[in-house]
Amino acid sequence: MDNGTADRMAIILFSGTVDKLNAAATIATGGVAMGLDVTLFLTNWGLMAFRKGDWQTNTKISAEFQEYGPAMQEAMAAKNAPSWMDTLVQAKELGTVNVVACGQTMDLFGMELGDLEEIVDDIAGVVGFIGDAQEAKITLFI
Repeated sequence: MDNGTADRMAIILFSGTVDKLNAAATIATGGVAMGLDVTLFLTNWGLMAFRKGDWQTNTKISAEFQEYGPAMQEAMAAKNAPSWMDTLVQAKELGTVNVVACGQTMDLFGMELGDLEEIVDDIAGVVGFIGDAQEAKITLFI
């Protein structure tokens, strides 16, 4: 995971709700647009959102904003806004975005790398991620 520079952003993606997945993908895109290498560490429900095909049917919104979910989805459809997955794919095309699955969460749910979308690059432990994150300019928990 470590690329040898301090020009990095580390994002821990714990949530699997569409509003937070959108935020993580948008922030990752902004990071690479500003020349940062981005590591997106998927754990718990954030990891589950990356199971093959799940992103296409996931309409979950954070509980505190659930009432705004339909309005958000209508606005995104009206503006032809890309999905969070499409935004993340674009971020990877712009620069370095490493999408890493938490090994412990993978073990917990009996998953293998092949169970996840191809955008997921690797599996790593939390110690490896923390080693990378401690050198990052920006570290976020979403």
